[in-house]
Order: sequence, then structure tokens, then C-alpha cells
Amino acid sequence: MERNKEIKDYIKSKNIQLWRVAERLGIADSSFSRMLRYEITEEKRLEIYKITDELAAE
Repeated sequence: MERNKEIKDYIKSKNIQLWRVAERLGIADSSFSRMLRYEITEEKRLEIYKITDELAAE
């Protein structure tokens, strides 16, 4: 099973590009993609969801 698929699917469902979330996190898009290859903390997961919602509201 693909790790963090629910996060990727959520970002995609909001029609947001991964690089925009990475930019808000203050990291390169390649670093964000690598981060999503591994399990991430619940705190970071919630931060990503929050950023995604903020970007979708803009």
C-alpha cells in the first residue's frame, strides 16, 4: 500500500499542486515528495491538511 496516500488524495481532491503545499511548509517540492514516502507524524499530517485547506480557500 502506498504510504500517505490519503494525504496525496486529499491534496488532489482540493485541486492543489504538491509544490504549493511544500512551499507553504518552507521546503522544496522534491523534499516534500520524499517526506511523503515515509510515515509522518500526526502533527505534520494535520499541518499539511490545514495548509491544503488554506490554499483551497484562496
